[in-house]
Amino acid sequence: MTDVEGAFRAAFQAPPEFIVRAPGRVNLLGEHVDYNDGWVLPAAIDRAAYLAARAAPEPVVSLAAPDLEASAAFRLSELDAEDDPAAGANPRLDAIGRPLARWAWYPAGVAWALRRHGLRVVGLEAALTSTVPRGAGLSSSAAVEVAFAAAWQRLGGWELPPLELARLCQRAENRYVGVASGLMDQFASICGRAGHALLLDCRTLDWQPVPLPAGVSIVVADSGVRREIARSEYNTRRAQCQVALAGLRQAMGNPGLRALRDVSVEDFNRYAPALDPLVARRARHVVEECARTRAAAGLLRAGRVADFGALMNECHASLRDMYEVSCLELDALAEAAQRIEGCFGARLTGAGFGGCTVNLVAAATAEDFRRDLSRAYQEATGRQAAIWVCQAADGAAVLQPGG
Repeated sequence: MTDVEGAFRAAFQAPPEFIVRAPGRVNLLGEHVDYNDGWVLPAAIDRAAYLAARAAPEPVVSLAAPDLEASAAFRLSELDAEDDPAAGANPRLDAIGRPLARWAWYPAGVAWALRRHGLRVVGLEAALTSTVPRGAGLSSSAAVEVAFAAAWQRLGGWELPPLELARLCQRAENRYVGVASGLMDQFASICGRAGHALLLDCRTLDWQPVPLPAGVSIVVADSGVRREIARSEYNTRRAQCQVALAGLRQAMGNPGLRALRDVSVEDFNRYAPALDPLVARRARHVVEECARTRAAAGLLRAGRVADFGALMNECHASLRDMYEVSCLELDALAEAAQRIEGCFGARLTGAGFGGCTVNLVAAATAEDFRRDLSRAYQEATGRQAAIWVCQAADGAAVLQPGG
């Protein structure tokens, strides 16, 4: 845990009332299927955003972010004028009328979404730190959103079911920040369970914890690559999935086909020739990834970790060849990991084009794996990778200062 309490004292010359821990997440399987109503298998990890907070006497939110060497403040009353901030009709302003720093859009968006839902949101003094790397595909933004939502829930005297709170955090990111993310990130940060992955049906929002086998570690390797192309290509992939869906409706004679998740692998193989070859490759990844993810949960429950790891390897190959969202650095990490003893499976995680890989590794060899992967990646690319040995963690919680 970072010294978020000390950061709060330095910023506000007083102790916080409480601290919120909200974890990042890594997706073990089910990549790029959430916006196709598919199934995802994330796990909250023991790297988290930490928020030290107390209520403020005025309806102003004052923020300190020592990791960024930055501070910001905004008035809650100003959020009421921003009916649909993502439309750009109303600028996001700080407490003295200047443009609000982009990092502060996330807490401002959460306050906006909660207030629009009719919930009490009070003025706040808060210090924010995080051990979730930004821009690496580990949902640092969702962890921040969830931390602030949990803080306002504590101070506002109300309580929402976890999935409803997750949906309001998602609305903040979609409508206020303007990022078209799915629900998985906020869901995992709120609902995480130590020692478990979480199988989420992105259509029905039914979910269940899936125990991870004993003696297994989740190792996250950050390629160090951050490419802006990821956002535009993400939107392109979403559009291609919709084109594929329209083509399959026609080819299958099924105008009521709702999403690619409803197409079996067998039916897809039968009707794929009716699609544009590029669009067919995109859709093949989604259809086969949905099948992999549903099968994977049973493998974990049965303790068949090697078979689960093989599905992770298949997923990476599909993301590389069918969905084409990998890059040289991610391929180097995954391929090196798959050759190291004790690694069951390795693949890119997140939107792609940079960020991280996730590796399922025998806990007894995790430190050796980290050393060997770091060396292999540097030899292959000349770059340094930040590598963390993680465990599946519980979801967001309110802690006492000094705890």
